[in-house]
Amino acid sequence: MRHRKSFNHLGRTSSHRKAMLSNMASSLILHKRITTTVAKAKALRSYIEPLITKSKEDTTHSRRVVFSYLRDKFAVTELFRNVASKIMDRPGGYTRVIKLGKRQGDSAEMAMIELVDYNELLLSEKAPKKAKSTRRRRGSSKKTAVTETVANAEETKKEESQTKEEVKTNEVAEDKATEVEDTAPEAKADDKEDKKEA
Repeated sequence: MRHRKSFNHLGRTSSHRKAMLSNMASSLILHKRITTTVAKAKALRSYIEPLITKSKEDTTHSRRVVFSYLRDKFAVTELFRNVASKIMDRPGGYTRVIKLGKRQGDSAEMAMIELVDYNELLLSEKAPKKAKSTRRRRGSSKKTAVTETVANAEETKKEESQTKEEVKTNEVAEDKATEVEDTAPEAKADDKEDKKEA
């Protein structure tokens, strides 16, 4: 039974487990994605996330603390230079564990663990952000109905104003046409009188 068992020993001695997790953490930092068993991936996640949080503060002390865990100066340099700048705004959850199915040889559950901010496919899909909306249990149908009626009312107002403008322009055009017709007989009569006098 696992009474008060805080972490997975992975069937190894303490020194073997620390060396293995250190090596896996360095590989994850350098390659951004590694494939391993589910148990090791979960153990690695709890091992590396505090180190990534420590890298947000680039001081000599934090570099020495991280180096005491990783024992790889190239991984420490990569962590503090490139990874830290990418994860600076993220408040936690720097890694993602994706299950891959069972290994063919011994049927062990396999998983891929990766740094979240380095998966370009998922980042490009999430790029267009939607406006934040609140979800409530009641009144959502009423709100949508109210917004639809408001939108319909605005559309009808626009249509009425357009029809009024069209009617006004038609009336103005008719008035001008009648004025032209009224002046036309008078002009013809004046022309006839001028011809008679001539």
